[in-house]
Amino acid sequence: MAIIQIVQWDDTLNSNDVLAWRYVDKKNPSKSEELGNWTQLIVRENQEAILFRDGQALDLFRAGRHSLSTDNIPLLRRLINLPTGGESAFKAGVWFINKVNLLDVKWGTQSPILLRDPEYQIPIYVRAYGQFGLRVNESRQFVLKLAGNKNSLSREDIETYFKGLILSRMGDMISTYIAHKKVNIFEINSYLEDMSNEAVEKIKPEFANYGIEALNFYFGSVNVVEDDSLKKLKDAMSERASMNVIGYNYQQKRSFDVMENAAKNEGGSNLLGAGVGLGAGMGMGGMFGQMAAQMGQYINPQQQPQQVQQNFSAPQPTQTEKQNSGETVCPSCGKNVMAGASFCMYCGARLACPKCGNALIPGAKFCPNCGTQIS
Repeated sequence: MAIIQIVQWDDTLNSNDVLAWRYVDKKNPSKSEELGNWTQLIVRENQEAILFRDGQALDLFRAGRHSLSTDNIPLLRRLINLPTGGESAFKAGVWFINKVNLLDVKWGTQSPILLRDPEYQIPIYVRAYGQFGLRVNESRQFVLKLAGNKNSLSREDIETYFKGLILSRMGDMISTYIAHKKVNIFEINSYLEDMSNEAVEKIKPEFANYGIEALNFYFGSVNVVEDDSLKKLKDAMSERASMNVIGYNYQQKRSFDVMENAAKNEGGSNLLGAGVGLGAGMGMGGMFGQMAAQMGQYINPQQQPQQVQQNFSAPQPTQTEKQNSGETVCPSCGKNVMAGASFCMYCGARLACPKCGNALIPGAKFCPNCGTQIS
C-alpha cells in the first residue's frame, strides 16, 4: 500500500452532468474503500465529500485538502478501533457531491393530458414542455435518499426520479388555469410567466425533501394535440371572424346559403319555399317572404297571372298594414314593392332620393328633404 493515498474527483466525469459520485480507485477498484491512515482527501470548489461506513453517512468535508486521521474523523473512530499512527487501513467509502447550479434540466409530458376547453366545451389533449434549475443543498440527504446501490447520480437520474412528481404538479396547474380560471387553450400561452412563478413555489418543498434546492422552473409552451375536434374548432373560429368583419351572424349566413342554393336549382318554386320557410323560422317572415316572392316572380313569370287573380279576389291590405309588413305601393304603377326600395321593380320609377333616401312624391323634380335634383 502506498504511504500516501490520494482520494479526489475523477476528472473524466462531466461536472455539468454528474451530481454525485462514489470514489473508485482506478488502479485497484476492489481496494477503493480500504483507506489508509493519513490518506489525503482533496475536495474542490463547489464540492463536498462524505465518508460512508456500513451505509451510514459520517463526517462531511468541504473544499480543501484533508488528511484522514483520528483528529478529523471522530465519527468514524466511534465505529472502529482506529490507531493513532502508522499505515493501518480502515474501510470507508467516499462520496463526492457536485454542488454546481444546473439550470437547463428538461421536463415534458410524455402523454397528452385530457381536458375540456372552458369556452368552447370541447375535449382537448394538451402537452406541456419546459426546463428547471436545481442545486444540491443538503449533501447527506441527497445521497442517502437517492443513491441506493448506484455509484453515481446524474442529471438523467434526477429527471427520471422527479418526472412523475413534476408532471403531476404541472398537470394540476394547467387544469386549474383552463378549468377553474376559464382560460381557453388559445390564450394560455400568455399566462406562461405566471404559471412558471407558481410552479417553482409548488416544487420547492418537494425537492427540499431530497436535499435539492429548486432554483427556477419554466413553462416553455403549452400545446394542443392536433385532431379532428381542434380542426373543426379552428375552422369555426375562422368563419366567425370572417362574418364579424363582413357584418352578419351565423343564422343570416345560413339563410343566404340556402337561398343561394335554391336559386341554383331548376325552377323558382324551391327558392320561394326556402325563402318563406327561413323567414318564418327566424322571425323575419315579412322580409324574407317578400324577397323570395319577388324573386320567384322573376324566375317563373308564368305564375304571375295566377297571383294577380288571387289578389283581385282577396281583400286588399291598407297602406298602413303594408308599411307594417315591410311593403309599400309604387305611386307610378300601383304595385307592391319592398319598403325603402330606391326603384320600383316593375316599372322602374324612382321611389327614393338618391342622396338622402327620403321617399319622393310622384313627379317631383327635387327632393323635398335635401333639395337634390331628381333626374
